Amino acid sequence: MDYIKTNKAAWEEAFENRTQGWGDDNHITLKSEKLAFFDSDLKEFMASMDLKGKAIAQFCCNNGRELLSLVLDSGAASGTGFDIAENILNQAKETAQKAGITNCEFVNCNILEIPESYYGRFDFIYFTIGAIVWFQDLNLLFEKAGKCLKAGGTLLINDGHPVMHMLPQSGEDEFDEKNLNKFAYSYFRKEAWIGKQMGYIAGGYENKSSTFTDYSYTLSDIINALSAGGMKTVKLNEYDYDIGSIGSDLYDKKGIPLSYILIAEKS
Repeated sequence: MDYIKTNKAAWEEAFENRTQGWGDDNHITLKSEKLAFFDSDLKEFMASMDLKGKAIAQFCCNNGRELLSLVLDSGAASGTGFDIAENILNQAKETAQKAGITNCEFVNCNILEIPESYYGRFDFIYFTIGAIVWFQDLNLLFEKAGKCLKAGGTLLINDGHPVMHMLPQSGEDEFDEKNLNKFAYSYFRKEAWIGKQMGYIAGGYENKSSTFTDYSYTLSDIINALSAGGMKTVKLNEYDYDIGSIGSDLYDKKGIPLSYILIAEKS
């Protein structure tokens, strides 16, 4: 689990080097915009789900802005956010306090070590952009998520499409702006990605941190791991736009799957 410890340290370092003021006004946005911080397709999904009176959780919740928005606008009874970076969660707690949201809890822990006291507690669990890539073994991740869901509970993933990992980023030797349909990496890559460039994921964080380690998966890896965790995939929508600003306007609307929303249910 050494890679998880080093990722924790890198995330906390990256947050310390965030753009000045980043996230400080999230409480204002929460009060002025319904389902703030979600893109249009995910907003539609969230609005269509009956979460009123439900217990919901976000795994890898970052600074809590998405969870706070969903709890505030869905009528959920409670929200619990889990994240490994302590200083990022401190901002989540401050945002909740400023916004007057009292039914959200933020738990600092390794997702794979969520305590048993949370097992069977949640009606709805979700992951958003760039969350599942931090785990080397998806079976362990979704086993934990399945244990935390109630019977009949729902899990949602909104993330960059696995095909995104085949595309070179601007600044890499393989990148060719005149040939954006060129793939540089294998869809079936198992080797870890090692790097320090976190600005595109952390939104407002500067690219100053220790080394991060993340992983890429195929859609079958994701669906099979969900199944092993006791969850059945019931919906999968794919989109031709990037939700993580890796390729953004470069790759959008060019016939390449760049993001997806998946919904699974616990048996």
